[in-house]
Amino acid sequence: MAIKLSKKSDGVFELDCKGYACPHPQLYTLKSLEKLQPGHILEVVYDNASSVESISTAVTKKGYKIIENTKESGNYITKIEK
Repeated sequence: MAIKLSKKSDGVFELDCKGYACPHPQLYTLKSLEKLQPGHILEVVYDNASSVESISTAVTKKGYKIIENTKESGNYITKIEK
């Protein structure tokens, strides 16, 4: 089980944090956003419900924009614009 950052398309990246509990998803989300260029989109996929609020809070404090929070097939997806 490893957290993986992968490119989905031009300017869109996915961070797979399934199986990890707080604070790992939000920490890796912030580290991944540091690697991206302004305007790029990061889709964070995770299965820990408590991470929804902590990821949203952490990224907005850093000045990033939450585009969308959704739940699909038991996984949460937060889309963030750098």
